[in-house]
Amino acid sequence: MPLYDLLATRFGRFRHTHSSRTRRCRPATDLVRGLTTAAGVLIALPTGLYCLPVCAQVAAYNPYADSQDSPPPVSPDGTIHWGTFYKSAALQKSYERLWNLGACRGSNKAITVPVEQNQLSIDSLPTVDFRGVVQGVTGSNSGGAVAFMVTSPDGAAATQRVAVLHPAGVSRVDVSGTAPVAILTPGMTVRCQATVDGKGRAETPIHTLHLVAPATDAKPAPVTPGQEEMIIGRVVQMKRGVLTLRVDAGRIRRLSIPLAEDATVQVASSLVSLAGVGDAVEIKGRLWEGEGSIGDGTVFADKITVTKTCLQATSSTARIPSSPKSP
Repeated sequence: MPLYDLLATRFGRFRHTHSSRTRRCRPATDLVRGLTTAAGVLIALPTGLYCLPVCAQVAAYNPYADSQDSPPPVSPDGTIHWGTFYKSAALQKSYERLWNLGACRGSNKAITVPVEQNQLSIDSLPTVDFRGVVQGVTGSNSGGAVAFMVTSPDGAAATQRVAVLHPAGVSRVDVSGTAPVAILTPGMTVRCQATVDGKGRAETPIHTLHLVAPATDAKPAPVTPGQEEMIIGRVVQMKRGVLTLRVDAGRIRRLSIPLAEDATVQVASSLVSLAGVGDAVEIKGRLWEGEGSIGDGTVFADKITVTKTCLQATSSTARIPSSPKSP
């Protein structure tokens, strides 16, 4: 059955499966995008996912079995299952090539032993809590990554780590706090208290906006001219201190809202893409510092909590961690 596969990159990859071998392997195209941070070091991170038929080894491994079920990404008690991480993507690709040629069917230990040693069961790693500062963000809640800097309480040298989100999008993410209006992009939905005239123009500058995620079945409320009210609209553009919103109800559909110089956005979201450089972050996940890890270690994140603390516009991508560790 098709399940999630992740991180086909030059620093390795992992699959959501507990099998020591896949029943059937297919070559995959690496989809990589560079992420750099203030430290000036380049890291390659994934820009996409792909799916493969994988299976879990419950009884003796049978390469000719029609199907073997793999556990779900989240168990009934809420535990997140990660599956297998391949320390070397090159070695795994070589194995997949041999498999496609009809070789490497489980009898040649010169191949199977290195392949098994190349696999790491993420679920067997210890869970660790981290606190740090965001250095860069790439991707989405499904397989994205957050690079962050950790400073130990004893004042030792800071360490740079990269937290990877589960490819099935089940890592818990919370982003909250105060952000600059520069975080707003077309398509976002905001809420504010304002009064507009018959042409949809507000005269009083707005100091506070709230980023919201309306329910899919929510019905937009029309705007009443000359009446102070709570307005919910979709961002069209922000230019020269004026925010243009779209309201899909009533006679007035396009609003022009002037922003105060100190205007801010209150954020309460589950989108990791809203995290930015300089934000405080708390991460709980499984740490791997060996072969194939990035920077000072890769964290397979079960939970990420970001607190917006930067009041200056910053990009969510910056220069950070290094290439994966070699054996």
